[in-house]
Amino acid sequence: MLGVHFAITADQEKVLLDADGDDDAVGELLGDIEENWDDDRLKVDTDKAWDEIHRCLTDGSLDQDGGDYPLSHAILGGRDMHDEYYVIYVDTAQVRDVAVALRGIDRAGLRQRFDTLLPGSDYDGPLGEDDFEYLWTDFLEVVDFYQRAAAAGRAVLFTAT
Repeated sequence: MLGVHFAITADQEKVLLDADGDDDAVGELLGDIEENWDDDRLKVDTDKAWDEIHRCLTDGSLDQDGGDYPLSHAILGGRDMHDEYYVIYVDTAQVRDVAVALRGIDRAGLRQRFDTLLPGSDYDGPLGEDDFEYLWTDFLEVVDFYQRAAAAGRAVLFTAT
């Protein structure tokens, strides 16, 4: 599954919230956002690293309720808007909280969290040095993205399909 964050407009947010509970309407909006997105500053692709980023920011699991707010909301901890795949909504106040919390994690802190991921638990991904470098690069992009989203006063929509 490839992950993408979008800092959605107020109009997109309204349509999303109005569609809550209707997977077809949410999927249609998501398709429209993906096809017509034109501001790369307010979008970030995390490829497959979203999984490890979420685990490192929470309790090590992919549990959407795992970990503590606000770090838990950087990837999967927001409001789940779809039953078949991840479409996660984080409102503007939460985006500001996440942006502040992410600034508090440096390379050593993320490395320490990464080193606690245990193969054989529910995590079966790679844990080598190159894997951490890949994670660190994508993590920095997520941090920068949340700073821009918060500054723009935007809600965030995370998708992994």
